[in-house]
Amino acid sequence: CDLAQAMHYSEHGGFQLLPANRDLTAAEVVLLEMQVKESRLRNALAPIRDNYDFILIDCPPSLSMLTLNALVASDGVIIPMQCEYYALEGLSDLVDNIKRIAAKLNPALKIEGLLRTMYDPRLSLNNDVSAQLKEHFGSQLYDTVIPRNIRLAEAPSFGMPALTYDKQSRGAQAYLALAGELVRRQRRQSRTAQAT
Repeated sequence: CDLAQAMHYSEHGGFQLLPANRDLTAAEVVLLEMQVKESRLRNALAPIRDNYDFILIDCPPSLSMLTLNALVASDGVIIPMQCEYYALEGLSDLVDNIKRIAAKLNPALKIEGLLRTMYDPRLSLNNDVSAQLKEHFGSQLYDTVIPRNIRLAEAPSFGMPALTYDKQSRGAQAYLALAGELVRRQRRQSRTAQAT
């Protein structure tokens, strides 16, 4: 079906959703056999891009053909980051890959920001890694931090967004704060672009 037929409206969140299922893993194999494989998602989204302020594409934490398609279709990347050393080690590889994709396939692609997730301020490791992220990424690091929160973990098991499941939870409140920060950054970038 086409994109419009596949879209679903979320009553809970007030947004449109293009869902996936386990069959999406088979798309990886099909994409490998196609001639133009890395821009399929960009081409599919092209007719509807201007209808939305934001299109968020959730990707697995690997550089697969599906993730490559998402990066080619995107203007920016938000990198969710657990404040642990293995995640920090993989970050430099991810940043290098994003730069390569921008150079070869999508010149508009940039890193919008890094988001600290599953953060527990009581752990010195989390604080140490967070400090390193601040030092190396400065303003690219979002001020909002998503805490480790049981209510966030429970919400999917009830088939609900965290904001519907428990809007008052620390995790849901953090995601609301992130949405505000995203909008403020976008407005700042728009004003800067208009001024130049």
